[in-house]
Amino acid sequence: MKVQKGRAVAAPPRGSLRFSPINAVLLVLGLLAVAAGYQLLARGSTVAAPLLLVLGYVVLIPLGIIL
Repeated sequence: MKVQKGRAVAAPPRGSLRFSPINAVLLVLGLLAVAAGYQLLARGSTVAAPLLLVLGYVVLIPLGIIL
């Protein structure tokens, strides 16, 4: 039985999170959108506040996590 010798190359583990500057920017934008949405909600906004909250929670924060 012949055994081959070679270099073992370590592959990154599957499912590991790799954060880049783009992820950080998207997460910060998401947090700012959520904070602005709650601020507008406290002032009585019924249009802009929900839009900012949905943008932050449903679009920007998930994109910041999965990209």
